[in-house]
Amino acid sequence: MSKVRVGFVGAGGIASAHMEALVRNEKVQLTAVCDVVQASAHRAAEKYGMQAYSDFDSLLDAEEVDALFVCVPPFAHGDIEEKACAKGIHLFVEKPLGLDMNVIRKKAAIIRDAGIMSSSGYVLRYLDTASKARAYLQGKTIGMVRAHYMTGFVSTPWWRDMAKSGGQLVEQTTHTVDMVRFLAGDVSKVYAQMALRVMGDIENLNIPDVGTVALTFESGAIGHVDTCFIQPDHRVGVEVQGKDFRVLVEGSKLTITDKEGTQTVNSETEDIMFAQDSAFIDAVITGNRSLILAPYDDALRTVEITLAANQSALSGNPVQLGEGA
Repeated sequence: MSKVRVGFVGAGGIASAHMEALVRNEKVQLTAVCDVVQASAHRAAEKYGMQAYSDFDSLLDAEEVDALFVCVPPFAHGDIEEKACAKGIHLFVEKPLGLDMNVIRKKAAIIRDAGIMSSSGYVLRYLDTASKARAYLQGKTIGMVRAHYMTGFVSTPWWRDMAKSGGQLVEQTTHTVDMVRFLAGDVSKVYAQMALRVMGDIENLNIPDVGTVALTFESGAIGHVDTCFIQPDHRVGVEVQGKDFRVLVEGSKLTITDKEGTQTVNSETEDIMFAQDSAFIDAVITGNRSLILAPYDDALRTVEITLAANQSALSGNPVQLGEGA
């Protein structure tokens, strides 16, 4: 194909970021956009020369698209992925993939059977510093992982509703959880505590504002992820420790400390959204799946950790991954 014809479901903030990246890619033709808020779809369509729709079925019936960017809130996926698969349309699904692991696993199986390319929105994997950190850790025995995502409140109405967002850990701190997996490997068990401590005066808010998740890795390493939206600033980081070394990824900065001393490297990846989206487009064109660093099948394991943590916080018990998260 000369150009990949791209459609969008969802025209909100994250969709706009993808559109800004894709419009700069000469291999892409932005074709159609659908949003339940008609004004949002029309604004995006007018800006990027797309056709606007308020109904996804109408878009599928009227347009020929090669790849679809699914940029809807966690609760709103419905059968979007299944309908795209039925038409052989390649899928980029923003994080998180959904709020029900049974549904997500069924979608994953349909995506596999369709043989299409799939990617997800775990954009931090495309930082060159993340790849350097992962390469340094290869073959090393990891003892402990410490991670955090500390920030302020998100005013989007659905974000404050547990039934719609899954809470901060599922919807936002998922990026940090995914970086933990990217660097330290898969998790076998979680044990979480969460509470709504200081933000209870916000109207219609029913998600925890603080939380901590203890992790047991398949390798035997242990760790934790702390999350909150009670801070005046924004701080994120993942630290991986082993005998005589530690690797710290803070945003786009990498610091490695070992017997040779301390080395700090700043990322040279100028635009990770462009890097992520271009990798997906190139995979669609070439058929090279290795270009995609966070395919759907891999991304679901990150979602599983966060949903299992919610389950653990409710029950007060540890949750073994794969047991009903």
